[in-house]
Amino acid sequence: MPWDFETEPEFQAKLDWADEFVREEVEPLDLLWPDLVFTPLDDRLRTIVDPLKQEVRRQRLWATHLGPELGGEGYGQLKLALLNEILGRSSWAPIVFGCQAPDTGNAEIIAHYGTPEQKERYLRPLLEGEIFSCYSMTEPHAGADPTLFTTRATKDGDEWVIDGWKFFSSNAKTASFLIVMAVTDPDVSAYAGMSMFLVPADTAGVDIVRNVGLGGEHEGEGSHALIHYDGVRVPADALLGGEGQAFAIAQTRLGGGRIHHAMRTIGMATRALDMMCERALSRTTQGGLLADKQFVQGYIADSYAQLVQFRLFVLYTAWSIDKHNDYKKVRKDIAAVKVLMPGVLHDIAWRAMQVHGALGVSNEMPFARMLLGASVLGLADGPTEVHKVTIARQVLRDHKASDDLWPTAHLPKLRAAAREKLAEHLEHEVGNL
Repeated sequence: MPWDFETEPEFQAKLDWADEFVREEVEPLDLLWPDLVFTPLDDRLRTIVDPLKQEVRRQRLWATHLGPELGGEGYGQLKLALLNEILGRSSWAPIVFGCQAPDTGNAEIIAHYGTPEQKERYLRPLLEGEIFSCYSMTEPHAGADPTLFTTRATKDGDEWVIDGWKFFSSNAKTASFLIVMAVTDPDVSAYAGMSMFLVPADTAGVDIVRNVGLGGEHEGEGSHALIHYDGVRVPADALLGGEGQAFAIAQTRLGGGRIHHAMRTIGMATRALDMMCERALSRTTQGGLLADKQFVQGYIADSYAQLVQFRLFVLYTAWSIDKHNDYKKVRKDIAAVKVLMPGVLHDIAWRAMQVHGALGVSNEMPFARMLLGASVLGLADGPTEVHKVTIARQVLRDHKASDDLWPTAHLPKLRAAAREKLAEHLEHEVGNL
């Protein structure tokens, strides 16, 4: 069968439009309002951002990965990957195009598991970009290991009462609602005894103890919250999916989140490579251009090869998700993409920073932020080390142990088998000598 690496002309035209639109209309927002990306729009920003969203809708590029019944275009993950390569250059672009994290993953699980009432209350305004959401899963004592979670949700009549602590709940301070993972049956395994709840942010007992920032941000000004759920009461219909389905929901949510992060990482890494090449062609030192220095040429070559390999793997994984329509069937490749992602961004951003010299490490260039972002990607939606374990286990399922003393590739054993198979020909050859 033929292989084709070209994008269909109609969608390529949309990508070309998006590339220019993001560069000319959206990236200026990153420069003027970098700290307001996940903040509900005030009147001033609304007059700027709303027309941009409308233009995206006119181009049929709003929430492209979601189906028409949810206000999207139903283009699937592969086309979203191609678009996200462009959007990854800008913090504001995913919001303008209706596919920002963590709301994309949150929207997917509400679309998949939510009741009609939950979709009307939470999903519709989320897809319209009118509100933001928070995925509140990680706990301070347990990190990303759900089997150690202690946050409880106890049934009390027609209500659930949630008690416990959650850590690094991103965007909680600006979210209208939180998706909370809690133990509902402590007498069974964590894989069957945990549930998800939709909790309005203004519910009594939701206490954001403090907002944690990333490196370089001032204390109290970050967007990753430590939350105490102190006797939080929600009605029975706040349950998302069935009781005990938290793990199934989480895999849907996190699988999408991981591949979407990878798509946007391509855009960030491409931007770093572009800046490296521009600097190499612009800067003269020790009698020649940086572009003529072999170390710099090595940086550029290594970065290009690393980025192209990663991009092809991401596109293949996105294609596989569309083909199978099941994140579980693509779990191995999603995990592998997740493992590679932080290294690709870190390596290319570090080389670009080095080529820029003192300017590169200053706050007048974005490289330090990219390096920190790479570190975050190594932890977000599960640590790299955990995903390596997942990959190994998935790969090993396709292999089996040797039942012989020697490996199947042991050359003396293979040679003996070959002699036995071709004995007649070998005897004939000897007889003619």
